[in-house]
Amino acid sequence: MSHESANGRISESANHATPDTLQASRITPAPYWSRRRYLALLLGALALSVTVALGTAWGSLAIPPTTVTRMLLGRLPWMTISPDWPATWETVLFQVRLPRVVLAGLVGAALALAGAVYQGLFRNPLADPYLIGVSSGAGLGATLAIYFTVQVTWAGLGAISIFAFFGALLATAVIYALARVGGKTPITTLLLAGVALGAFLSSITTYLMLSGKDAFHTFHVVSWMMGSLALANWQQVRVLTPYLLLGLTIILVNARPLNVLQLDEEQAQQLGLNVERIKLALVVAASLITASAVAVSGIIGFVGLIVPHAVRLVWGPDHRFLLPMTTLVGAIFLILADGLARTLLSPSELPVGVITAFCGAPFFLYLLRRKKQAIF
Repeated sequence: MSHESANGRISESANHATPDTLQASRITPAPYWSRRRYLALLLGALALSVTVALGTAWGSLAIPPTTVTRMLLGRLPWMTISPDWPATWETVLFQVRLPRVVLAGLVGAALALAGAVYQGLFRNPLADPYLIGVSSGAGLGATLAIYFTVQVTWAGLGAISIFAFFGALLATAVIYALARVGGKTPITTLLLAGVALGAFLSSITTYLMLSGKDAFHTFHVVSWMMGSLALANWQQVRVLTPYLLLGLTIILVNARPLNVLQLDEEQAQQLGLNVERIKLALVVAASLITASAVAVSGIIGFVGLIVPHAVRLVWGPDHRFLLPMTTLVGAIFLILADGLARTLLSPSELPVGVITAFCGAPFFLYLLRRKKQAIF
């Protein structure tokens, strides 16, 4: 079910319903669908586990998936497995591949989840995690760190990650403050403010990139802008995980109100929702997880655009189910994309953003074609 058709049906039914009937329909349980959805989430979690195992076995040094599974189980305190594999395999698995695969899963989950939130909040099928200036702020922050060769570390992160993280959050805060009018934040104003400030910050980034001290700085900025997980480590996983869990919790708590916001803000207020508080909570949570993901991976496009759409087309627009399923599918998608990025040109590797764009652009064109057919 597409986002547009779902919104159309919701809005059409809302025109013939009272607030009482809307409230009743919103809370009426559906045991049959609940069972199917719980099963789908369970299968999604199982598919993610299999993808992690395959991702760690996949590479220039092939390690059989069964051996990967045995090595992972051997690290559990209650399991006793006699190693019959080379010691170098354990080094490759636990110090190189596993942190990269786990980080790819976390980044993919964060970007896909943020994309689903923005698409629902803005009621815009083309919304993505970078819509309101997160990427522009992160890009400028990273460029400043590279341009001035900043040498600083914090919580195990380097200067580029730190500057990108705070640049993204600062840009989002400025845009939200600019869009706030009379105690309210109109969605259209927020979008326009994001586009305007994003273009301004991108122009500064371009200037710094082209006036770099040498070609290395320019290449470094371009590489970061295309996204990469080549430098993944366990410290980055430990830094990203708390932000993702916090943002995920806030977003899931507001999944039901997000469904109501698909009707209209005035109708949502009639149903007793504090619309401004909910919008602020969702924008902050989605921007936080996006900023933390961008800080450790660079700008990886299309994940937050295509994954929520794919989930919505298969399982429908109910955010109570859409958000957790999108999180799982986003993790699976980026793990597979990163696996292709590091093996297609082995021993060299592609930026993972190239793979996600290669997969995302045709899907984006499909969505446009589908929308055009629906109109005509």
